[in-house]
Amino acid sequence: MSESAQSVASRLNDYLAAAGLDPLDEPTAARFAAYCALLLRWNARTNLTAIRDEEGILSRHFVESIACASALPTGVATLLDFGSGAGFPGIPIALCRPEIAVTLAESQGKKAAFLQEAARTLGLSAKVHCGRAESLTAGFDCITLRAVDRMALAVRAAAGLVNPGGWIALMISQGQLTALRAQSPAGLTWQKPIPLTRSDSRLLVLAQPRADSQA
Repeated sequence: MSESAQSVASRLNDYLAAAGLDPLDEPTAARFAAYCALLLRWNARTNLTAIRDEEGILSRHFVESIACASALPTGVATLLDFGSGAGFPGIPIALCRPEIAVTLAESQGKKAAFLQEAARTLGLSAKVHCGRAESLTAGFDCITLRAVDRMALAVRAAAGLVNPGGWIALMISQGQLTALRAQSPAGLTWQKPIPLTRSDSRLLVLAQPRADSQA
């Protein structure tokens, strides 16, 4: 690992410690450093994510996504990252939970191209679906949604793609959760929200479609 990559890996582990999360081992931290470098290069010429500085990527995107990966239920074998964008949280989940077969769904061509390059560069087995997640026909044990437009509609679409007994995992703020619950996507059982970090209102919220709603 280069000196620059070592610095990125070390700072990421510092942020994880501040968030109350376990540090990454050296090989995994090195892959996150490579992911960060790739994201910065692509962000210089195309708009992948609104947070474009290295510290913001490490402290927000990476820490939240790693927290999500660690909090996902055991037994998840297949996962769809719905509207993956720059790969959050799907790529960190693929890095931290290699037992999960991850599919990254992204309808915007430039972002999908980035996801394909990231999977190749990082040596991931994750699949990239260049198209709308709603067009998929396979079922998944878990579907993640983060920074998705029209979240209530996306949750309804995700509910149709979850395997029986599977999970929808939402990375949202408290305000977004309140609004989403007010719109009441039908047939969901909500779990208690899990704070993603110690210092802000970002939450991981797990929901399961009820069996009668998937019949």
